[in-house]
Order: sequence, then structure tokens, then C-alpha cells
Amino acid sequence: MHIKKDDTVLVLTGKDKGKKGKVLKVMPKRNMAIVEGVNIQTKHRKPNNTMRQGAIEHKEGPVHVSNLMYFDKSANAPTRIGYEIQNGKKVRVSKKTGKVVD
Repeated sequence: MHIKKDDTVLVLTGKDKGKKGKVLKVMPKRNMAIVEGVNIQTKHRKPNNTMRQGAIEHKEGPVHVSNLMYFDKSANAPTRIGYEIQNGKKVRVSKKTGKVVD
């Protein structure tokens, strides 16, 4: 996957198009990621023994990685990610600047 945890990404499509956020969790088997402040979903909780009152919770839902693009802070623009072998290790490279990411 071209997206990893703690990356800053830009949302390309959907109701949150144009928003930037930090990746909180990546789910490679589902090709999805949870991004901070994006795809907010509402969950209504019933009252129970631990929570006397019910609650309405708002939390981030997963977004498909095809709708996300890595945001390069050095170029201050979204960019595609490429891969190169450097010193025998595979590294992620920004296509816009050519610099190693992470």
C-alpha cells in the first residue's frame, strides 16, 4: 500500500473531498485507512450498567485508499508515491520532488 500510518493524506473524492488529515490506522486486507477528521460516522449507544446514560458517539470511518493521496509537506502539495531500491532497501519516493518519504 502507498499509504502508511502517520502519513498526511488528501481526500480526492467523496463528501470529504479536499480535506487533509493524518492516517490513524491502515487496513491492508481491506485496502482501507482511517483518517483523522474524515468520514465521520454517528453511533447511538444504548444505556447499560457501565454507561448509565446513552450516548451519541462520532468517530472516523474507513476510507478506501484509492480515494487518498499522499500529501508531501516539503512540496506543500499532493504527490504520487514511487518505490526505489537504495542500499539494498526498498524506500518510498515522492514523484514530485524525488526525495525519500519517511
